[in-house]
Amino acid sequence: MEKALSSALVWFRRDLRADDHAALFHALKAARKVWCAFILDRDILDPLPRADRRVEFIVDSLHALDAQLRALHPGARLIVRHARASTALPRLAAELHVQAVYANHDDDPAALARDHQVRGRLAELGIALHTGKDHVIFERSELLNAAGKPYTVFTPYKNAWLKKLEPFYLKAYPTEPYAEALAPAPDEVPETLPTLAEIGFQPTNLHELGLGTGAAGAQDLLASFLPRMDRYGDTRDYPAIKGPSYLSLHLRFGTIGIRQLAREAVAHDTAGARKWLSELVWRDFWHQVLHHHPHVVDSAFDSAFDSIKWERGKHAEALFAAWCEGRTGYPLVDAGMAQINQTGYMHNRLRMVTASFLVKHLGIDWRWGERYFAEKLNDFDLAANNGGWQWAASTGCDAQPYFRIFNPVIQSRKFDHDGKFIRRYLPELAKLPDEVIHAPWLARPHELAEAGVVLGKNYPAPIVVHEEARQETLNRIGVVGRFAAGGRGNRGG
Repeated sequence: MEKALSSALVWFRRDLRADDHAALFHALKAARKVWCAFILDRDILDPLPRADRRVEFIVDSLHALDAQLRALHPGARLIVRHARASTALPRLAAELHVQAVYANHDDDPAALARDHQVRGRLAELGIALHTGKDHVIFERSELLNAAGKPYTVFTPYKNAWLKKLEPFYLKAYPTEPYAEALAPAPDEVPETLPTLAEIGFQPTNLHELGLGTGAAGAQDLLASFLPRMDRYGDTRDYPAIKGPSYLSLHLRFGTIGIRQLAREAVAHDTAGARKWLSELVWRDFWHQVLHHHPHVVDSAFDSAFDSIKWERGKHAEALFAAWCEGRTGYPLVDAGMAQINQTGYMHNRLRMVTASFLVKHLGIDWRWGERYFAEKLNDFDLAANNGGWQWAASTGCDAQPYFRIFNPVIQSRKFDHDGKFIRRYLPELAKLPDEVIHAPWLARPHELAEAGVVLGKNYPAPIVVHEEARQETLNRIGVVGRFAAGGRGNRGG
């Protein structure tokens, strides 16, 4: 069959694999010669700290992607440039004299703005930009309620998601059968890819974390998780237990495809697998919320909550610093913050506990915490991070009720009952008995002395009292929350 195009360029972004790749598949089928490129976008990279695990992960994964392409067809390589994508991508397309550029959707508002600029510049050159779905199972307006509106409540969205799901939506995009269209890189393209140092970044402890990089690293993690998947529902809430898949970083940068993960969950069809699939549905849900309601990036989903009077000034800044640095005096909160600061990962249960503590114990604007997580999380994804923070703050769609306030001590006793996780990240508390490690201020003097704990010196006293903070939050959010709750029944769920 004659191909429609003589040449095309595939623009990799958050999809760093060569298998089951929608844009690569469509380009290989449409064009006789296909080149592949990735732009280390300076608009994204320049503001970041010089030691950033995500950048190191990307650089390593680019080498893995380059190796995948070389294995698919002799002479094929990944073209990598360190520049501003909005100008560098059209320039590269012009240099290669391609007729079209293929890419997968990225619905982050900044990415959409960049793609708009690229599309315009390519159009001036007579080059088409084709983009399509790859990062989620259902995107944008594929799932609407009976009134033709986007869902804003998760359960009916999930029910519609599961009802619509058919094998067709989980089929892989096979690239290997069409790999002969991959074209050798031009002679002027360097044989080697840019190193971390060459783009101005420093090594981190990424490789000590056991997360792997590239498609091979993702497949190793999946293989490790599959025997545990059936127990996922029973283990996922306990941070000291190896319960999660730890694939969120790979899913974020597309070193593994969402279709493969959903296929595995559907094939297992156990209670644990269905619970894990539900988490993948949540991911789709947050992406469609961001698509239909981009105002959530800067504002509450429910605008009524924008009137909340958050703490401000030096006192608020001191409280926020204590939270960031794991100095709140509540061990589970502090251990969670130590985990994110040391590893760039935080267990999902602790993301909820620490977020709730910042907003509902300290009275700090959820946006402060969201920005901190955005800087620290290896798996930072705007849609999920924003959705999770607004859920915890009770400002988002289908959020926890404003009056639901996690008691960090109860959470600690329930989900880290023997203090194993706390001891791992707060070694200064390691010798405390299990009964008091969750609330050291309740320990007897001799227990503190025997454990070598001096409150206020080597471990802080609580910066707030739970009962008092809870009442302040109810006073702060209560009026707004009751008003907002009254209108939520007609929000399209």
